[in-house]
Amino acid sequence: MMNKEFHLHDIVEMKKQHPCGTNAWKIIRMGADIRIKCEGCGHSVMIPRNEFAKKMKKVLVQANTEH
Repeated sequence: MMNKEFHLHDIVEMKKQHPCGTNAWKIIRMGADIRIKCEGCGHSVMIPRNEFAKKMKKVLVQANTEH
C-alpha cells in the first residue's frame, strides 16, 4: 500500500462525496483518530487513522508547515 502523507490543516479529497455536495475536507485534529471538517457545510467527523488513509484520495491544498 502506498504511504499517503498528510499533515494538520491540509485540505484533502476523500473518495466519497459528502451529502452537501463537496469533496474537500480540512484536517483539524490528528492522533490515533483524525478529525476532518467539511469545507462545504462545516460538519466534522472523527475516524480512525488507518480508515482515513484508505478513504483519502489526495491532498488538495498543503498547509503552510513553517511557523
